[in-house]
Amino acid sequence: MRKNKFLERLLLLLVVGGGVLAADQFSKALALSHLSRVYSLKVIDGFFSLTLVLNPGVAFGFFSHSPAAWKAAALLLLSGVTVVVLLWYYFCCHGLTRLARVAFSLVVGGALGNMLDRFRFAKVVDFLDFYWRSYHWPAFNLADAAITVGVVLLLFDVLQQNRKNDGGAPFPPLTS
Repeated sequence: MRKNKFLERLLLLLVVGGGVLAADQFSKALALSHLSRVYSLKVIDGFFSLTLVLNPGVAFGFFSHSPAAWKAAALLLLSGVTVVVLLWYYFCCHGLTRLARVAFSLVVGGALGNMLDRFRFAKVVDFLDFYWRSYHWPAFNLADAAITVGVVLLLFDVLQQNRKNDGGAPFPPLTS
């Protein structure tokens, strides 16, 4: 990769991924210092509250009831390997569109935010609680939102590239 392309990708990663990491950690620090683990702070009654949750599992609380002795280290290791693979692909794949690079930066920034929580607390700080009546979406944080948006953007980019390569078809034709 040419030096200019590398520096351009590095700058985008630092701005987008670093911005996600900074906003995530700042918002979690505010949540930890101002929210109670007992009471939620209603923002929009019947729809959105700020609720402090220390999640020992992964997304949506999966593995939260697994033995704690191995879980934090295993999840930290898995996240670390994932980030390394994403960074390798980000810097080595020459065919990435700008949208894909932004999406990768969002995912890496979010993953690093949650990794930092796991390293510091062996849990992830969640506090955004959306619900309707008694139906609650699992609490999440800005890192989770960035990862989700990044994955959706990657899927959109793949579909767009596929459409361009196949003459306008959204999916490749099925062959038998």
